[in-house]
Formats: sequence, C-alpha cells, structure tokens
Amino acid sequence: MTTANAEQAGGSEQALRIAFSPCPNDTFVFEAWAHGRVPGAPAIDVTFADIDITNGMAERGEFDILKVSYAVLPWVLDEYALLPCGGALGRGNGPLVLTKDADTDLTGRTVAVPSERSTAYLLFRLWAADVVPGGVGEVVVMPFNEIMPAVRDGKVDAGLVIHEARFTYQEYGLHKLADMGEHWEATTGLPIPLGAIIAKRSLGAETLASLAEAARTSVQMAWDDPAVSRAYVMEHSQEMDPAVADQHIGLYVNEFTADLGDDGYAAIRGLLTRAAAEGLVPALPAEALAFG
Repeated sequence: MTTANAEQAGGSEQALRIAFSPCPNDTFVFEAWAHGRVPGAPAIDVTFADIDITNGMAERGEFDILKVSYAVLPWVLDEYALLPCGGALGRGNGPLVLTKDADTDLTGRTVAVPSERSTAYLLFRLWAADVVPGGVGEVVVMPFNEIMPAVRDGKVDAGLVIHEARFTYQEYGLHKLADMGEHWEATTGLPIPLGAIIAKRSLGAETLASLAEAARTSVQMAWDDPAVSRAYVMEHSQEMDPAVADQHIGLYVNEFTADLGDDGYAAIRGLLTRAAAEGLVPALPAEALAFG
C-alpha cells in the first residue's frame, strides 16, 4: 500500500482521504482530480491499495472515500453511501476461471480466488451453483498475482482471475474454463458490477454531491485528453505493458463509470439479491443503494 499526497491548493491537511487501486482504470479515472485539475472539487489525499485491502478499510470505517467491491456493500452501507459514478461496471469484462487442462471438471476441486469479499467471488459462486452440480471443493484465498502461477504449477486445480489476467493468462499456458461475466450476462441480461466508489455519509449531502460531480468530471477529462493521464497511469501500473494498460482502461472505463444509470443499479441489486438468496451476503434493504 502506497500513498501519494494530492497536489492541490490547501494541502493535504484539508484533503479528504481516498484509497483506490493502482490499476490503470482507477488511475485513469482519478488522475485529474488527484492533481487538482477538476474545478471546485474537494481536495483529496490518495492512498493506493488493492481492492481486498480497501474492502477491509471500508468494513473498519477507515478513509473518507474508497474504491471497493460491490460484494462488500451489505457490510458497509450503514456508514458509507454509494456514489453513482467513478466505479467499474460493464459488459464482456467479467472474471475468468482458468485451468491447466481445458476439460477440467471442477467438482470437488481446489480453486484459488483473490478474495471472498469480492464481486468476482460472488459471480463465481453463482456460476458454480448453476453449472457444477457436485459443488467445487476447497476455496483458497491468495493474492491475485499468485493465482496463475499456482494453477500453472499444479498447486491448485483452478483459479479465479481478474483485471489484466484476462489478457495474459495464455502466457502461463492456461485455458479459460469459463467466463463469469458471460454467464452473468446470459442469465440476467445486465452489466457486470465490479468495483464501487463509496464515501462516508457523515460528510453530508452537499459534500457527497460534490464528490460525485468531481468523479464524473474527472473521468470526462480523462476521456477528453487521454495523453494527460498517461504518465500517472504508467507510473502506478506495476510495469504493465502499455498496450495491456490501454486494453484495461478500454474494458473497465465506460458509460457506467460516468453514471450508473438504471441498468447499473439493476445490476447491483440483482447481484446482491441473488448472492443473499445463496447465503453469501446479508440481505440488503432496497433503499440502501439510494444516493442523495
């Protein structure tokens, strides 16, 4: 976990603390805001942390603004509000289940996952409930960058992968057994809800509205002139190939990033309702997702 102070007038003493991942989609979205170029936006002090860490921060009530998995919302929406923009939903961008052999039967097999408090995990369990009649075996949590090597080396039978692994898994000699996003879209017709932006309700309605506007403006500025954010994106992308970073941004930053809209909210409610029915998350009151 690394920290980068916001380069804004007023300094970090007045800045709101925000944590999001160093992945290209997040740095692309927040670059203008982080560098003080969004007119009228509250100053922010940025911490970079992977989403499994920010999920824990949210559950402990740390930080003012966080990028988290939609899967963690049932545990945090008493203290945090869901912002209607800045997050990651979409189509054709779901997690993958990878195996060493193309025809692996997952019944009773060991599967590595990046987190049990993640949308990827919920989508995986909903998929498995539909297509693995005997049920999978042991689920092992490990850092997402260790999952593909573990599958390749036979330490686990399958791995649930996210992010840029969609573009690189073949380099490990692995096969795509199933696409969780394809299954979700085929069974619901809805986009795939991945990462949410939340902010503390205690900041007040006026500040929450300004945060939503800042996130929306920041992503629009990134779209208007992508070259401006390039250095920031590549600085934090952990030596990712620039072409992969561009694919990553193209896949995860879309119209739902600017505004969730009716389909976005329907996807979130659908995911959490189905997951609650399977006993994977607590039931969430319908009004909990409301903003404003």
